[in-house]
Amino acid sequence: MDHSGIDGTIAVVTGAGQGIGRAVAQALAREGAVVAAVDRDPVHLAETVDGLHGDGRTAAGHVCDVRDAAEVDQVVHAVENSHGPISHVVNVAGVLRTGPVTDMDDADWAEVFAVNTTGVFHFARAAARRMVPRGYGSIITVGSNAAGIPRADLAAYGAAKAAATMFTKSLGLELAPHGIRCNVVSPGSTDTPMQRGMWTAEDGAAAVIAGTPEKFRTGIPLGRLADPEDVAAAVCFLASSAARHITMHDLYVDGGATLRA
Repeated sequence: MDHSGIDGTIAVVTGAGQGIGRAVAQALAREGAVVAAVDRDPVHLAETVDGLHGDGRTAAGHVCDVRDAAEVDQVVHAVENSHGPISHVVNVAGVLRTGPVTDMDDADWAEVFAVNTTGVFHFARAAARRMVPRGYGSIITVGSNAAGIPRADLAAYGAAKAAATMFTKSLGLELAPHGIRCNVVSPGSTDTPMQRGMWTAEDGAAAVIAGTPEKFRTGIPLGRLADPEDVAAAVCFLASSAARHITMHDLYVDGGATLRA
């Protein structure tokens, strides 16, 4: 699909080392964006950038910890100095900690919020400060359907993603007068290393698709896990001029798993 409004622009993608972040970086590059891929894992980041270069795309890698505001500001400054004004920021970087609240320690809770919420704030703020004087831009946060429906053993993750979702919508309200759009893409279960890390048996995908009644979790009506590319396609749409009149929206890409609760 051709998404006008992306070709020739500068796009920053966090969490680009693997999974959804890598798929987003690849999708934006295919649409003609110059991609600044960001991740705190230099090995995975290099694999992403090498793959983009192998396809003949223009890309650069930036090792950065989204929890560190100073590092984020340095990356945004470096991208604009090297490539030009940033048009798109896609916040994908995230971590997962599972288990009952009664078993969760302070460090895990803090880590989930530091990356999944504060990291979004750091990159969105840094980008918005530069976008406002120019009067254009798009900021997209990859959240989770767990932000919109309670999930047993995912309290910290869901709460952090819910906070990031509301932050992004509120930012969209503030930035709308400046022509800047802020949206959320909320995936459900997606075939990524993070998802596979939660499986305890070989039939992990089948179990997720079927659902877990004893934990009040519905299955996936469409009968499949999402591929990272399914999420990336939604990001590309929201970044494009086809979505020029869409802001503060939360687009679920979960095969109907939450029954859009």
